Amino acid sequence: MIAASNPTIVCSSARTADLSPMRPTVVRVRKFRRDTKDTFTLTIDMPAGCTFAPGQFHMLYVFGVGEIPISVGGGSFERGELIVTIRAIGAVTTAMSRLRAGEALGLRGPFGSSWPLAAAEGNGVVLVAGGMGLVPLRPVVKHILKHRRRYGRVALLYGARTPRDMLFVKELEKWRSRFDFQVLVTVDQADPNWHGHVGVVTTLFNQVEFDPSQTVAMICGPEVMMRFTLREFEKRGIADDRIHISMERNMQCAIGFCGHCQFGPSFLCMDGPVFRFDRIKAFFNVREA
Repeated sequence: MIAASNPTIVCSSARTADLSPMRPTVVRVRKFRRDTKDTFTLTIDMPAGCTFAPGQFHMLYVFGVGEIPISVGGGSFERGELIVTIRAIGAVTTAMSRLRAGEALGLRGPFGSSWPLAAAEGNGVVLVAGGMGLVPLRPVVKHILKHRRRYGRVALLYGARTPRDMLFVKELEKWRSRFDFQVLVTVDQADPNWHGHVGVVTTLFNQVEFDPSQTVAMICGPEVMMRFTLREFEKRGIADDRIHISMERNMQCAIGFCGHCQFGPSFLCMDGPVFRFDRIKAFFNVREA
């Protein structure tokens, strides 16, 4: 059994850690990078004294527009910076896509549970990401590669809609060049320049070998993709308590106050977003009202 990480709020403000977690800290954008047509990456200030764990999320606030939850995509404690990769699909994220170096954001968090990296040591790890789901798993990859000897066989299965929608292309190429890390990539729809695998991410499973009794699975992506991925792991004998998924829907306040993200008896923002699957399996197939 692989234990789930406990929900954590490490700090809420750059000024003092005992301020309300509902009060945003003003931070500045350090860098802006365009990744795809509708996706971008911001490097922003990390408030002094704060830290985060892979799998957690922050609430980012665009003044005068609104606030949204954003998964941690990376960062450096030494440089005091946080990295977030965002898809512009609404008013708040579109406003964020216009931010440039020096402009201000509001930041709350980090919030929520994290991927069970310590508990997974000594096991193999299979990561499955769909679309933007690669963002919360990117810090997991970086951690595992930094501490590679602590883990067994490691594989990443990543699926994007088209080659132009693929994230972190240069990093994927770098990871694929390693002999101790299997990286498989697929797209739903190819273009004339694509010579790789075509199909949904679950079609990559026949290229991966793992011992189900000694493997931990971590999944993040659209819920329909996660449902089919869970079926593949079930076929291959991985127990539900060795599977972890990230659920990020409907989070608004991040502290369980508003109730929008209630999921059965749990709140995704406080008890998640990372869950051990056996603990939420009974509610996973219940459709939202």
